[in-house]
Amino acid sequence: MSNVTAPADELVHLEVADGVATITLDSPHNRNALSQQLVGELFGHLASVDVDTDVKVVVLQATGRVFCSGADLSEAASGSMEQGAKVLVEMQRQIVSHRKPVVTRLQGAVRAGGIGLVAASDIVVAAAEATFALTEVKLGLAPAAISLTVLPRLSSRAASLAFLTGEPFTAAEAVDMGLVTRAVPADDLDAAVAAVVASLVTGSPQGLRETKRLLAVDILDRIAARGEEMAALSGALFASDEAREAMLAFLSRKK
Repeated sequence: MSNVTAPADELVHLEVADGVATITLDSPHNRNALSQQLVGELFGHLASVDVDTDVKVVVLQATGRVFCSGADLSEAASGSMEQGAKVLVEMQRQIVSHRKPVVTRLQGAVRAGGIGLVAASDIVVAAAEATFALTEVKLGLAPAAISLTVLPRLSSRAASLAFLTGEPFTAAEAVDMGLVTRAVPADDLDAAVAAVVASLVTGSPQGLRETKRLLAVDILDRIAARGEEMAALSGALFASDEAREAMLAFLSRKK
């Protein structure tokens, strides 16, 4: 079965077929940035398929050349981000605690907060051409909220290099660091994702659910213990004069 026709202004689409729920980020005007609307729609779709007994696996993907550009800086520069940071923490928790395995398909670049989506996912297949960067340090920020899922995936040396330099790294490097499961040529991306999904759907619902719960315990404990603290830190940094100045300069360069 498939979803009904999506509203014209919808930024996140859901399709369900053959036991697989495909959630697609489709916000080309801001390179799939984590705007309030996009995150709200993502929450809604994740919640609906969490309780859908016809769904065994969730595939998270995006349209365009960029998977996710991170926080919507136009929103961040014009208002308080503490609530936005809390929402980002909850978004990661929702993916990690989801009853169904979440497979993320990366067709292109991922930046800053978008890497939280990647780290929260169970299995990540990336096109070799995809690039990654934790750019917060360049803007007077820190990857505080997403550290809840990113740090458990990375070695401490990899985390220091990626967090402190803010420089881009490749999909192959992301595999070595533990952030990505597998990197393949772009032409092989769909086949590689399909192979993972085909294997997952052979699992029983209870087996998938309980095995995922086992795998998620440590990250969920980390989110519960430090989520509020990291959201507060993120909000304070976004509100600082240094970060606001850097964000406004970045936005003016983009125009």
